[in-house]
Amino acid sequence: MHDVIIAGGGLAGLGLSIQLARAGYHVALFEKETYPYHKVCGEYISLESWNFLEELGLPLSDWNLPIIRTLLMSAPNGRLLEQQLPLGGFGISRYRLDSALADIARSEGVELHESTRVTDIVFHRDVFTVSTTAGNFSTRVACGTFGKRSNLDVRWKRAFIRKRSTRLNNYIGVKYHVTANLPADQIALHHFSNGYCGISKIEDNRYCLCYMTTAANLQASGNSIAEMEATILSRNPYLNDLFSSTVRLYQQPVTIAQISFEKKTQVEAHILLIGDAAGMVPPLSGNGMSMALHGSKIAFACIDDFLKGEIARYQLEQEWTDRWNREFGKRLWMGRFFQRWFGTVSRTNLLLYSLKPFPKLVSFLIRQTHGQPF
Repeated sequence: MHDVIIAGGGLAGLGLSIQLARAGYHVALFEKETYPYHKVCGEYISLESWNFLEELGLPLSDWNLPIIRTLLMSAPNGRLLEQQLPLGGFGISRYRLDSALADIARSEGVELHESTRVTDIVFHRDVFTVSTTAGNFSTRVACGTFGKRSNLDVRWKRAFIRKRSTRLNNYIGVKYHVTANLPADQIALHHFSNGYCGISKIEDNRYCLCYMTTAANLQASGNSIAEMEATILSRNPYLNDLFSSTVRLYQQPVTIAQISFEKKTQVEAHILLIGDAAGMVPPLSGNGMSMALHGSKIAFACIDDFLKGEIARYQLEQEWTDRWNREFGKRLWMGRFFQRWFGTVSRTNLLLYSLKPFPKLVSFLIRQTHGQPF
């Protein structure tokens, strides 16, 4: 019998497992991949997470990571907007970050199962049975930190899975690591028809180039990523220059499909959902990783109270839902609002043109999707 089992070994799952293990709980974490591995991600983290990551054990101050202070945005027609970021962020690849956190989790005593898929979680008589490709396990608390879309979402027929295709739930993501001659302290966000592409520096003098667009754009390009980049993304003059001047460090991109920004529940069949499994903020806001990390800290406090016998299970589920929504509900709403506004060429051109004379307003809007150090 475990105290807590976590399905998914991303930032939320690893962060939660480390905190629980340090508190003396018997924790198992299941990850379908093997560390280290690449995943689709903008690899920019708001500085609100810096102190928390160092408390988990990452020596960020010793890694000489690029600190990012400015935002450069371009509209599809090439119009530019440059803005100082209110808090700023830093760049680091998920390949390095997740692997380092996994090492810390192991050292703290987390039972870490790599290359193991969770196939179902069933609650009966106050105990969860977790079915995996490595066998069945029992636990008092089960958490889902399995990211944007999982086989478990489909199995449980979650509401966002059953929704018809809309502008909020049928996106694809594509990521490369590249070499580039760009400012180290800048994150650039270049818009194109039904999508946007970000690029910023990470460790080892590399850059993360990651974009998101609709599945319809890919279908219109004969399901060819190269064709889509040449005929749709490159209509933005800055993206045209970017694709011609950068050198890709791996030819085949990392990709993900069927991304949804629809509202999600934070508890499903008594299972606590954390990170993107609880609600995904559009990458346009640049704050998904910080939300996952902060969510793990909030979830730990709730689970700790339950395992100590200070609250009942229904209180655990209500407390987690309430605290998650208080902290992240507004950010998600704003993120979806921005996602809709930046969805078309005409709207994006108009919005950047309208915002350029008002830098204080731009800073205010950025702050609406970010929090304070936690």
